[in-house]
Amino acid sequence: MTLIDPAAQGSDRAAVIAEEAEKAGTDYIMIGGSTKVDPAKLKETITRIRARTSRKIIIFPGSASMISDNADAIYFMSLLNSATTEFLIAHQVMAAPVLKRMGIETISMGYLIFEPGMTVGRVGNAQLISRTDSEKAVAYSLAAEMLGMKLVYLESGSGSPTFVSEEVVASVSSSIRIPLIVGGGIRDPVGASKIAEAGADIIVTGTVAEKADRIYDVLKPIISALKAVPVAHPGKI
Repeated sequence: MTLIDPAAQGSDRAAVIAEEAEKAGTDYIMIGGSTKVDPAKLKETITRIRARTSRKIIIFPGSASMISDNADAIYFMSLLNSATTEFLIAHQVMAAPVLKRMGIETISMGYLIFEPGMTVGRVGNAQLISRTDSEKAVAYSLAAEMLGMKLVYLESGSGSPTFVSEEVVASVSSSIRIPLIVGGGIRDPVGASKIAEAGADIIVTGTVAEKADRIYDVLKPIISALKAVPVAHPGKI
């Protein structure tokens, strides 16, 4: 999946990123990541992207205001290791009635922030998990599954210099029966392959695409490397 933040560039640039990502082989486009996105800009960005790509668009919300009825789905996500209730449940309570009226598909997800956490860790007031702490990562992920969530997302933060360790990914992947997403700090084919081989079902790249001058040339080797790795759990996704 390719993540595009509407606050990081204009809607035309976002559409170009999505188009080049599709050419490179990405399976889905995720829109979001920032807590300060005007709903009108979010909708405009999605509209521009939809005009340039056939890929499904999933909103990756940073707050209850990041909702649009022209996306295909939205992650109904809870930041499980936040020290406050704001991102654990409060934004979800505010958003739920609006999403119900819109009729947009909601995909429940347990979201976990690992060191270094970057901006999302600070904004979400996350009690950061060590990138090598398999025991805590597994405990949180099992809790997400037992609460009925459909996905678990392990995140180091956009622009992170490192990604969650392969040992943590492998431990979580072997412990849960729901799909595992990993993002943050994955910016080359080698890193992407390591995470995929460790057992991630879905890998997210964002910053590397947004900052690239030649988007296709950057994403194509990463996506090709991923698709060369056998799917860890074909029955999950």
